[in-house]
Parts: sequence; C-alpha cells; structure tokens
Amino acid sequence: MTYELFVALRYLRAKKRSAFISIITFISTSGVALGVMALIIVLAVMTGFEEDLKEKILGTNAHIVVLKSSGTMEDYPGVMARLRGIPGVTAATPFIYSQVMLSSGKNVSGVVLRGMDPKSDAKVTNFQKSLVEGTLAGLESSGPVKGAEPGIIIGRELAKNLNLTVGDKVSVISPLGTLTPLGMIPKMKPFRVVGLFNTGMFEYDSTLAYVGIREAQAFLSLGDAVTGIQLRVADVYGTGLISKEINRTLGYPYYARDWMQMNKNILFALKTEKMVMFIILTLIVLVAAFGIASTLFMVVMEKSKDIAILKSMGGTGLSIMKIFVLEGVVVGVIGTFFGVLGGLVIALNLESIVNIIQTITGLQFFSKDVYYLDHFPSRVIAGDVALISITAILISFLATLYPSWQASRLPPAQALRYE
Repeated sequence: MTYELFVALRYLRAKKRSAFISIITFISTSGVALGVMALIIVLAVMTGFEEDLKEKILGTNAHIVVLKSSGTMEDYPGVMARLRGIPGVTAATPFIYSQVMLSSGKNVSGVVLRGMDPKSDAKVTNFQKSLVEGTLAGLESSGPVKGAEPGIIIGRELAKNLNLTVGDKVSVISPLGTLTPLGMIPKMKPFRVVGLFNTGMFEYDSTLAYVGIREAQAFLSLGDAVTGIQLRVADVYGTGLISKEINRTLGYPYYARDWMQMNKNILFALKTEKMVMFIILTLIVLVAAFGIASTLFMVVMEKSKDIAILKSMGGTGLSIMKIFVLEGVVVGVIGTFFGVLGGLVIALNLESIVNIIQTITGLQFFSKDVYYLDHFPSRVIAGDVALISITAILISFLATLYPSWQASRLPPAQALRYE
C-alpha cells in the first residue's frame, strides 16, 4: 500500500471533532449508492419490457418478409428454393395478406386476413405458441373441418368484439368482389372458428385472422399466387445484412424487409426512452458527486496542517493530490459497490417484490386486462451494470480533481504560520 492510499484511508475515519465531515461523507456515499441502484433497476425494467415486446413481435411475425413490388408472387416455389440457399436463412413459408371484414350476426369488424401454410409456418414463426384454443391442424383441408366450412383462427380480443367462440360460424367479406350490371358485389364466404390466439398485443389480437393458404387463394381469386414469403434466420439481430444479400440475390422486382424495419418506430422510441432515463438518473450520481467534492473541500481545510507537514517532509504536490483523489474515489467505489449490490438484488427479484407490495397495499400496479402482462419483466444485462459502475466511479473521480488540486497548491509556510 502506498502512503498516499494509507493516508487517504485514515482521513476517511474521522475523529470525534470531525463527525460533521463523517456525516457528509456518509450522505455522499449513500447518494452514489442510491443513484447506481436506481439506474440498475430502471434499466433492467426497461430492458425487460423491450425484450418482452420483441418476443411478442417475433412471435407473430417472421424475421424477414420478401415481397414483389408488382403485386402477387406467382413463382414463389422457385423463389423459396433460392432463398433457402442464402447463408443465414433457416426456413421459409409463403403467406397471403389482405384486408377483409368479419361479420357475425349484427357485429362487423375490419380485419387483416392472413393465409398461412400450417406445416411450414410453424418452422418460421412462433404463432403456434400463441394459441389458447384449437390447433393449426384446423386450417388444413384434411383437418377436422373437412367437408364443412373452412377453418379460421382469430384473436381473443376480436372474438370478444364479435361475440364468437370456437365452433361458431363467421362470414368473411372481401370488398374486392364481383363486378355485375348492378355494380360491385362483395364476395362473402362462411368460415368456422377453429381456434383463438393471444399474442399479448392488442393490435394483433383485435385485427388479425388466419386461414389456410389454399382457402385464402380461392377466396381472394389469387390462383396459385401468394403475397410474399416469410423467412426465419439464425441471427435475429443480423437480419439487416441478410436482407441486403436477398435484395442483391433476387434483384428487382423482389425486395426484403426485416422485422426491425417494420417496427422501427416503436424500437426507436424504446431505445430513446432508455437513453433519456439513463441520462436523467445519472444526475442523481452527479448530485452525490457534488457532495464528495464538498466533503473534500472541508477535509482540505481541516487537514491544512497535515498537508504542510507532509510537504515539509518532502511530499510533492502530486502526492498530496493523490491522497485526496484516492479518498474521493474510495467513497465513490464504496457507494457504487453497495448500489450495484442493492440494484441487482431488487432487479433480479423485482416480480416477487412487486407481488408482495401489491398484496400488502391491495393496489394493482399493472392490470393484466389493460397492459397485457402476465409477469413484471425485468432483465439485467451485464454490459449495463458495467457501464453504470464505470460512469459512477468516473463521476466520483472527476469530482475530486479540483479540491485535490487546491490541496496540492497549499503553501506549507502559510498553513503553519499560526501553529
């Protein structure tokens, strides 16, 4: 241990006549700890919400969608074969996308109709995990609805709006109907509800309906064409590069869009909010750093005689500066340590803590009917904890520089003049 560190640690243990400085040091340490703890907890919750949202988005949508600018895609089997040969692509499935209306009794709702191949879609999306009633087999022509109305799977919220349950009939109406002398007559076809899904996102659960791809082609008069192809890739965060490779490989009129492009507004909002919260909560650590600086100023005034003696014994200005820098950094490190410890304990057990508080107070912080959350998401990322710790220690270090520099400039003769 260097003598600078030894002296700095001795100064932290204030005597009885310096109890006031000790209290300020404790407050400064607590401020750093609370700031670090708040940062870890808030960023863990925001990361948890972000990951939960991404999981819901990817549970319904594919990683990459390949479309044709000229409209429908007739030669999709050959395109799928080419796509499977691109590095990083693990599975592909065709899909149909169209806007229709669902009618049940007096209830009518506009929805997005998706035609899907149940067998290949299960390899591309996690939609099957969202089913709460029924199975994808109900959409197949060889499934349990053979010889009757074709099957349709709708969201739970849409089922509530239309007052439908599994087994009920619903009419699908396409505005692109048949042109007759009396005008355009909408095309209508009865379907039977064979399943309900719940993705946890209101927009999906209230506006999506799934049918078999053959039924969609027949109802929309597409022949053997599809709207596009959905892809699953090995690296979900590397879809941007794979999309560029697809565009180079297929060329015009085909183009690829990845899930980040299709949801860039909400992902950007989450990222911006997380960054802003980090900046705001860092101010707590900054306020605590002012407390560290104030403590050092008072210690310098109190230890002016000690500084003069050390300089008289050969201590340099740099070594004096090191003493007070180390004292402030030790305060910052101790505060950061306890802040990280407390933040990790709370963030890793946040759901249990929230449940206990809700049970004691009787308050419901996040109603499942409103927020569609079956758990309180919280995810701690080691990189965030490291960044927070480094930031807190760096702020503490910067707060020590000016008072330490002032201590190093103190003339020995002036300090010992009245001794």
